[in-house]
Amino acid sequence: MAELWKFTALTPKLYEYLVAHGHNGDPIRAELAAETAKLGWISGMQIAAEQGTFMAILAGAIGARSAVEVGTFTGYSALCVARALPADGRLLCCDVNEDWTSIGRRYWERAGVANKITLKLGPAADTLKALPASPAFDFAFIDADKTSYPIYYEEILKRLRPSGLILIDNVLWNGAILDETTKDADTLALRALNDLIAKDTRVEAVMVGIADGLTIVRKK
Repeated sequence: MAELWKFTALTPKLYEYLVAHGHNGDPIRAELAAETAKLGWISGMQIAAEQGTFMAILAGAIGARSAVEVGTFTGYSALCVARALPADGRLLCCDVNEDWTSIGRRYWERAGVANKITLKLGPAADTLKALPASPAFDFAFIDADKTSYPIYYEEILKRLRPSGLILIDNVLWNGAILDETTKDADTLALRALNDLIAKDTRVEAVMVGIADGLTIVRKK
């Protein structure tokens, strides 16, 4: 029972302290976040600053050279990951919205990482399935339409090198993951994938309470 209490609930002030005591920003990231905020409520799709830093640290720690992202939005997460890749590293970004990703393109150029990024506009499932079946990626981030999460997971996993990482966003779904009265397609898809990963013998995985919940999967 004691295991249930091994966490600290974050108040707004404690969260501000957490963000302030990490390397969670620089002028370019801050400007991109500010421009994204002008989009209104949809800006909530951008990942948290500390999540971007965490992802970059993980990508750098495993020496990632090739990465893929499903769901790019205005390019904040891509900026963080691309910066963590070596000079000859490559990041494939999959998205369907030209307007949002065009914002990201400007900031990638300013940050000097645009040469590392290939943006593919179109259904991500089609983009992934068209890739060679052999392992191609060291690192992956999934943060797009939730109903397709299981497809993205399987398509990326088969193309991930051993000990490569997949990070999956929104796995707690603002707490709705536990609400049995919530049965929309997005929530059901997230529950199904969470249950699958918890028993998937092909991987090792941990779910952490960053932002809206982040699952980290390591391919065996």
